[in-house]
Amino acid sequence: MAILYGSLPSWLLIKLGFVLLLYVYFFLLHGIFRQQQRGIFRYNSTQLRVWNEVATVLLVAIVFLVVLKSLASMVWGLTGLLLFTASLMIAIKIYKKSGRK
Repeated sequence: MAILYGSLPSWLLIKLGFVLLLYVYFFLLHGIFRQQQRGIFRYNSTQLRVWNEVATVLLVAIVFLVVLKSLASMVWGLTGLLLFTASLMIAIKIYKKSGRK
């Protein structure tokens, strides 16, 4: 495995880490789904809306890593990802406020 690790670029290892996080996310989401099937509702609609956006953020991060492979581009990609995440959170808050009227 050490020989294989040396031949893989760092961006690919980071991407595989995000893919692993995506699998963990789906397993956690399935647990929430099974709880709701049993009538256990631990999360409100806003919290579930945020959970819904986690997959979007992870998928955007994976695509950024594939497209922007160099370290300098990764800094810009990470900045873009943080701005994207912040804009999603702002959109969720605006949607929540507009639904209360």
